[in-house]
Amino acid sequence: MPTDLRTSAKPTACLALADGTVFYGHGFGATGETVAELCFNTAMTGYQEIMTDPSYAGQVVTFTFPHIGNTGVTPEDDETADPVAAGMVVKWDPTEPSNWRAAGNLVEWLEKRGRIGIGGIDTRRLTREIRQQGAPHVALAHDPDGNFDIAALVAKARAWSGLVGLDLAKDVTCAQSYRWDETRWAWPEGYGKREGDGLRVVAVDYGAKRNILRCLASAGCDVTVLPATATAEEVLAHNPEGVFLSNGPGDPAATGDYAVPMIRGVLATDVPVFGICLGHQMLALALGAKTIKMNHGHHGANHPVKEVETGKVEITSMNHGFAVDAQTLPEGVIETHISLFDGSNCGIRLADRPVFSVQHHPEASPGPQDSFYLFQRFAEAMKARRAA
Repeated sequence: MPTDLRTSAKPTACLALADGTVFYGHGFGATGETVAELCFNTAMTGYQEIMTDPSYAGQVVTFTFPHIGNTGVTPEDDETADPVAAGMVVKWDPTEPSNWRAAGNLVEWLEKRGRIGIGGIDTRRLTREIRQQGAPHVALAHDPDGNFDIAALVAKARAWSGLVGLDLAKDVTCAQSYRWDETRWAWPEGYGKREGDGLRVVAVDYGAKRNILRCLASAGCDVTVLPATATAEEVLAHNPEGVFLSNGPGDPAATGDYAVPMIRGVLATDVPVFGICLGHQMLALALGAKTIKMNHGHHGANHPVKEVETGKVEITSMNHGFAVDAQTLPEGVIETHISLFDGSNCGIRLADRPVFSVQHHPEASPGPQDSFYLFQRFAEAMKARRAA
């Protein structure tokens, strides 16, 4: 049973921003310190999927929804083996889980996996600071005795180099190639398994979420996952009918040093290509566009995105701090989706070939399922090529 995190006479955790602002609260999970970029996520569900999303490497997540921990944790909801986000900030301390799927509680889950949490924070004020000043560098500390060297924590936050220029895909990618055949969760069976022959897809893992791979399998794909550093020759050696570029963390320009040559090698063939999130940014760089660091990024499960050609609006999940600069898209590359929050680019395609990508997360986990059709669009492109 988790102890009452509010019984201490003094704060047991603190969040120090690089500008000297300090938030005090109740620590839970692991003890110690971590330094990272601070972002906020507006999703009302899925805190476990968010914490295990590899795209959050190098970031502490502030949850704007106050009920964090109330549904517990379950291995079924892990997007990768362990939490990747550096820590979490919440308004109300996690409670005992109340959900039929719960296999454990959030506090113990974080403690066992070395991730720090802080509760009792005015997350509205903190979110406003992030929106107004941009995603700050922070030091998050948890000490049950409440002993903090604030000056040292602020100095560590100021000294942290940040995400610009940082290649984190190498830190979260798989160590070796593997096959994937698990399909999406469905009531009451749970996760399924793809049977029979499928469309041969090579998925390049820059920090792939498991539900992306499940969506590919559910669309009829026989998926082989390769590490982020795979070369074009290694990708094409699998004779793929399609190449998928996954989500992931860090600065796309840094990851592009090795990813862009691979993608250009694949583009020299007529193989369909589909990218999501960092994969979208990688494709854009390979096609000659540029990426930019956003003020505070997009993180949540309620982001409206418009498909430019049809005018259709989808509610999507997003998690990115960098974006493709639409002003740099070269001739022949069409902008397909835009954010209705700020007009930033959310999708591209080649005018004459089945090569496309989106900034948002069509696999959700957590979030709405409005964009599942993109996986089917990828499968149909491969089927058309097979039939030609």
